[in-house]
Amino acid sequence: MHRLGYTRCVAQGGDVGASVTDAIGRQAPRGLIGIHLNLLVTALGGPPSTNTDEERAAAAALDEFIKTGRGYLIEQGTRPQTIGYALLDSPIALAAWMLDHDTDSYYKISRAFLGGPPSGHLTREHILDNITLYWLTGTGASAARSYWESQRAQALSAGQTPPPVTVPVGFSAFPGELFQAPRTWVEMAYPTLSYYNKPARGGHFAAWEEPELFASELRAAFRSLR
Repeated sequence: MHRLGYTRCVAQGGDVGASVTDAIGRQAPRGLIGIHLNLLVTALGGPPSTNTDEERAAAAALDEFIKTGRGYLIEQGTRPQTIGYALLDSPIALAAWMLDHDTDSYYKISRAFLGGPPSGHLTREHILDNITLYWLTGTGASAARSYWESQRAQALSAGQTPPPVTVPVGFSAFPGELFQAPRTWVEMAYPTLSYYNKPARGGHFAAWEEPELFASELRAAFRSLR
C-alpha cells in the first residue's frame, strides 16, 4: 500500500481471507486503520460460549459444519496434491470440487443450472467465469496446497499466543454463512469491535453472491474511520 502511495488503508476478508485479515490486524502494519470480516475464524476451533439461544444456534450450525461439511478442508489440508491431479485434469472435477463447498452455496449455485431464478449475482455466467479462471490458469492444485501450507504454519505456531487486534474491527454476520456469529462471540475475539450487523441476504461467499450489499456493509463499517 505504501508503494502505491497510500498512507492509510483497511483490510477485509471472508473465507480464507478472514484468516489473512485477522493476521494483518494482529500484525498492525503502519497505516492500517481498521479491518472488516465476515467469517469469525477464531470460533472455528469451537464455540466460545453457549449461554443464549443465539449462541446455541450458532454453535449447532458450527458443529454441523465440522461433522459433515469440511471434507474439502481435510483433503486439501492433508493431501492437496491427490485432489490436485483431478483438479488439473478434468474441468468437471474442478467444477464439482469448487461448487459443493457448503450447503447454502450449493443450493444457491445449483438453482442457476436447474431453471430457477439466480440467487443475487450467482448467475450461470458468473459461476462459470469463476471456474474458468481456475481452469485456464491451472491453479486448482496450488489453491489446494495453500490449505496444507496454512495448517503446517498453524502447527508450528501451536502454543503461541498471538498479539491482540488493537485497530477498530467491523463484522458482518451474513445469514447463510457456515454459522452466523453472534455479536457476543465477535466481541470476545475482537474487543475493539466498532461495527456489527446482520445483513438480510448473503452466505459464505457474500462478496460474490451479493456484491452491492457487501459493498454497502464495508462502507458502513469503515465510515467512522474516513
